[in-house]
Formats: sequence, C-alpha cells, structure tokens
Amino acid sequence: MSPQVLPYGDRALLLELPDTAAVVAYVDALAAAPGFADLVDDVVPGARTVLVRARRGVDLAQLETRCRAEIAIVPPEEHPLGPDVGALPGGPSRVEIPVEYDGPDLGEVARLTGLTRDEVVEAHTGTPWRVAFGGFAPGFAYLVGGDPRLHVPRRATPRTAVPAGAVGLAGEFSGVYPRESPGGWQLIGTTAERMWDLDRDQPALLAAGATVRFVRA
Repeated sequence: MSPQVLPYGDRALLLELPDTAAVVAYVDALAAAPGFADLVDDVVPGARTVLVRARRGVDLAQLETRCRAEIAIVPPEEHPLGPDVGALPGGPSRVEIPVEYDGPDLGEVARLTGLTRDEVVEAHTGTPWRVAFGGFAPGFAYLVGGDPRLHVPRRATPRTAVPAGAVGLAGEFSGVYPRESPGGWQLIGTTAERMWDLDRDQPALLAAGATVRFVRA
C-alpha cells in the first residue's frame, strides 16, 4: 500500500489513504521507521489522511521518498486496531475512562445490534479502543477497533445539544463529547473525565495512538 502524496505548503506533505484502518497502519509504520522521527516535527492523522510536517532544514523531496517507498506498512486487513504502539506526542498512551451507562440511546443501540442493554455495555467495555484521530471539537477523539457488533448509524435527527462527557457510537467509531455541542451520535453513557482541560500541560486527554479502555462506573 502506497499513499498518494500531495505538497502541503513548503514544509509539509499530505498523504491520502483509502480508509481509517489504513491511516492507523500507516501512522504505526511511521512511528516504527528508523530515523523517521529525525525528519519530522509533527504527524497529524485524519479519517483518510496523514499530515507530515518536516523539521526545519529537511528537504521535502527526501521526506516524500521516505513516505512513498521506505515505510513498511502492515496491510490494513491484517493490522490490529489498538496495538500498544503508544500515543503520538500530546497525551498518555493508555487511558481508562469510567462510564455510567445511562445514555438515552442505549435501548436503541440494543435494538439496532440485537444485543441486550447489558450486552451492549459488555461489548463497549470488553475490547480496547484506539485513538485514530481527533477532530470536530477540541478534545474530541475518534476511537476505533472496538467490538464490531457496535457499528450503528448516526441518529436520523441530530440533537441540538449533547452534554459534555456524553459517550457515543456512530459507524465504526466511539467517542466522548468534550463540551456541550450539537451531535448526532447514539449516546450510551456519560463520564466525568474531562476530555479537554486548558489547565493541563496537554489539554487533550486522548492523543492519536493511545489505547482507551472503557470501564463501567
């Protein structure tokens, strides 16, 4: 698998990949590549892209060569989402989040999946999740690699206000709302953990690459 590489200003490259699984595999490959950290000062994953910013003085052509040809990538279909690779700079590599499973959509998720409410909770807590990328709002992390039985669609009608700490599901992702905002995810619980806190050295609790375990509060 080789990404499409596009120039992004005079110090960065934007790598386009087919899906989130490929992004996770590629970011892990970058992290493991000998000497690659000496070439870059930031790696920012997205749903289907990876932004790689070069260190000052690094030739972009050299960096592009590494990105195209010298990074050994695990095929996404063989890559476990949630390996102990460690977070990119910005947060701890392992985070445990206690959840009160009292969300208004817990029953609907049970109906959509054919599971009981307790089985939904067991599925959500039974498998480690992986922070694939951040977005939507400061501190919001898109988590992948959970139990595939929990893949559910977004709500047909989004809510105008979802409270901070709400834990939700949408498609292949799980996530925690860092602040009150509109949202269309299926809400299954709440947590008191602060996803975004400007008083911390690293405001975002969850950084790309981190492993997340949900536990029943």
